[in-house]
Amino acid sequence: MKYTKEEILKIMDNDKYPLTQKYSPDWILENSMGSHCLWLTEALVTKMNLKPGMRVLDMGCGKAISSVFLAKEFGVTVWATDLWINPTDNYRRICESGVSNSVFPVHADVNNLPYSDGYFDAMVSINSLFFYATEDGFLKDKLLRHIKPGGEIGIIVPGFKHEYTGNYPESYKHYIENENWGLENWHTAQWWKNHMEKSGLADVISADDMNGEGTEIFHKSINVVNAHEEPFNVISWDDITFSRIIAKRKTG
Repeated sequence: MKYTKEEILKIMDNDKYPLTQKYSPDWILENSMGSHCLWLTEALVTKMNLKPGMRVLDMGCGKAISSVFLAKEFGVTVWATDLWINPTDNYRRICESGVSNSVFPVHADVNNLPYSDGYFDAMVSINSLFFYATEDGFLKDKLLRHIKPGGEIGIIVPGFKHEYTGNYPESYKHYIENENWGLENWHTAQWWKNHMEKSGLADVISADDMNGEGTEIFHKSINVVNAHEEPFNVISWDDITFSRIIAKRKTG
């Protein structure tokens, strides 16, 4: 069953996320990359302490709508950084949104970011880190060093409610082995908390699945993009969530 446009718009009319409600559903849908990016961004940053004028790294920003949201709603200056999306296309979206003076599109590989150590007041990352940041040492060597001591770090990643450590149910295995989904790097919030702390550069403030809202956002996002039949018709939807981690860069 495919949802109609009217049904999709009804799903997107979600008063749990009042800041997101300001934005055109068509704009969000046009720039979707598999999940409702603005719901996730709002769920993350409303638990952070972003202030006007802060320098913020939006790592793995995709089509930069999270960056536009951050600039408009919090008055921060954002470096919208992504490897796969053309920065010229992102710049067009940024200009059309009226934030060209506060959002800068950057094409960069996370393995070689063009930023100085301690440059950013904060970092956010939505649906990105699980693709590349799960190996020991990566956060320390490649990413967190760019956040100033005391700066906030907020990430949201898809994951499972249970940590499988490789022992996945048989019905999951086809999708786990498909590297396009990155499901082999899906973990629990507790796993990400431990991973963040293992870097030695971060003190984790909180790690959760948004009190069940992570699963709800996942379900609704899949319905919004009419992807509710594949591949997640096989994997148990109730086992999938989004994990939200908020941390601070160590000062010592």
